[in-house]
Amino acid sequence: MTSDTHDVLSRARVATRLPARDLDRARRFYAEKLGLYPVDERPGGLLYRCAGADFVVFRSTGASPGTFTQMAFEVDDIEAAVTELRRRGVEFQEVDVPGFRTRGGIAEIEGNYPSKGARSERGAWFRDSEGNLLGIGQLIL
Repeated sequence: MTSDTHDVLSRARVATRLPARDLDRARRFYAEKLGLYPVDERPGGLLYRCAGADFVVFRSTGASPGTFTQMAFEVDDIEAAVTELRRRGVEFQEVDVPGFRTRGGIAEIEGNYPSKGARSERGAWFRDSEGNLLGIGQLIL
């Protein structure tokens, strides 16, 4: 095998897929609460684009367990993002487990991936209309 066959996915674009039992309800949530509108759609799916990355909300008979972060947005100012989303009616999750606690909906997360050049990260989480757990993160340089 050549190196080209080993790294076939390392050159691929990653696109998140989020299930929705009610696609119209999801479309309203993403528009009204997050200010996001589909750039394209097909029967049963809505394609969104943020800073060049795509994600799809698709009609599904299954439901998300919502027990882990399924997709996250990296922002430069988490306080401003949380404040604006709260103004639009987004409800942020409060977490209080050993070693991890949110204050005002935002957690301080120790460490980070060295390749990102940050010493830590701050994070906040909310659920969309379909129960998908979404995150917002801000790198601390």
